[in-house]
Amino acid sequence: MFFSVTRKSSGFVTPAEPTPTETLSLSAIDRVDGLRHLVRSIHVFKSGEQLKAAKTIKEAVAKALVHYYPFGGRFVNDEVDGEVKVACRGEGAWFVEAVAECRLEDVRFLERPLMISKDELFPAISQMDVDPVDVTEFACGGFVVGLITVHTIADGVGAAQFLNAIGEMARGLPEPTITPIWASDLIPNPPKLRRPGPPPVFPTLKLQYTIIDLPHDSIQQLKADFFHYTGHYCSSFDAIVAKTWQARTRAVGSFEPDEPVHLCFFANTRHLLADVLPPAGGFYGNCFYPVTVTSTAGRVAEANLVDVVRIIRNGKSGLLNEFEKWTVGGFKEDPFTLNFVYNYLFVSDWTRLGFREVDYGWGTPVNVIPFAFHDSVAVALIGDLPAAERGRRITTQCVKEEHLEAFQYQLGSLACNNSSSDMSVVTDSRVGLNDF
Repeated sequence: MFFSVTRKSSGFVTPAEPTPTETLSLSAIDRVDGLRHLVRSIHVFKSGEQLKAAKTIKEAVAKALVHYYPFGGRFVNDEVDGEVKVACRGEGAWFVEAVAECRLEDVRFLERPLMISKDELFPAISQMDVDPVDVTEFACGGFVVGLITVHTIADGVGAAQFLNAIGEMARGLPEPTITPIWASDLIPNPPKLRRPGPPPVFPTLKLQYTIIDLPHDSIQQLKADFFHYTGHYCSSFDAIVAKTWQARTRAVGSFEPDEPVHLCFFANTRHLLADVLPPAGGFYGNCFYPVTVTSTAGRVAEANLVDVVRIIRNGKSGLLNEFEKWTVGGFKEDPFTLNFVYNYLFVSDWTRLGFREVDYGWGTPVNVIPFAFHDSVAVALIGDLPAAERGRRITTQCVKEEHLEAFQYQLGSLACNNSSSDMSVVTDSRVGLNDF
C-alpha cells in the first residue's frame, strides 16, 4: 500500500536579515570534479506539533541563512580566472511545505521498502544552485525533512552543522552555538592541481541496491577477535568495512586473484589543519582526504577478516604523511582524481556527521535515511539503525545485478575464517520498490 503527499507551498526562503553581497571562491577540494553532485537524505522525526513544524523550520532556515548565507548562493563562472565561484546575493534557499494524510506509524517511520515515493519527500529542482529543504507534516504530528545538499558547498560534517544551526534557531536560540566559518582560502591549494573544467562524464555501472543490518554484538565480536589475535584495538568502522569489502570481492568473483581491488573512504582532516583553521571550529566547507587502500582480489577474498582489518588499518596509518605531501604538491597523481570503475568500493560513514543530534524543538530524529548514490560509483553507506536499536545499517549500491544475490549471501553468512565470530545480518533485497 502506498500513500501520497500533498505539497502546500514552495518558494525561496531569504535570510531574515541583510547578508554580505559578495562572490566567494571555492577551495581546491570544493572544486573536485567528483563532488559536483547532489546528496539527498530523509530525516524522520516522531514528535512535533501538528501543522507547526514546517512553519517553525521555515522561519529557522531564514534565521540560519543570516550566518550560513553561502547555502543560499548561486554558482557562477568567473570571467577573469574561469573558476566556479559562489555568488551571494541574498536570494535564499528553496523551501517546500507538504502534508501527508497518514501517520508515520502507517508508513513504518519510512523503513524500507518505502510506502511513500522518495520523490514526494524531496523538493523537485532542476539545478544545483540551491540547497532545498522539504518538510512534510504527518497526521500524527510527526514530520519528515527531505534535504538536498550540494557537496561542492559543504561536506557531511558541514551540512550537519548547518542543520543543527537551523535546529537551534527553531528552538529559540538567538544565534548558533558554533560560529560558522567559510574560510575556503585556508584549505591548502597544491600547485600541481589541474584547473577545473566541465563536469566529467562517468560510465553507468547499473548497480543494485540492498540494505544489511549488522547487530551490535556481531560488530563487537569481530573487534574482540582482532584484539585477541593482534593485541591492538580496531574501530567499528574497520570491522564493518572489512566485512563489506570481503563480501563484495567474493561476490563479484570475476576479479583475477592478482587483480588489484581498491577501497576508498574520506577522512575528515580538520584536526590536521588545526594550525590554520579557527580553534573554535565552525568551518563547514569540504575538509577531507580520500584514503585509498589497495590489495589483490585473491588476498581480500581468501584472508580471514582479522587480516582484512589489518590491511585497512595499514592503509589508514598513512593519512598524515599522504595529506602533508598533498598540501605541498608532492604527488605524482592527484589523489582527489577518483576512479569510478568496478574494482573500486567507496565507503561513507554517516554515524559521526551530526545528523542524529539535530533537534527542531521536538527531539532528535528516529531515523536518518541517506540517498547518496550514483550509477557510476560503487558505494556502501554506514549509518545508525533506527532509534532504540543497536548496531549499524549498511546501505549499499555496489554490485551489478548478476552479483547481488551472492553479495547478500556473503554479507549475510560470512564467517571469520580463523575466528569464532559469525556476524549474522538482516538483508532487504527488495530492489525497485520505490526506493531509487
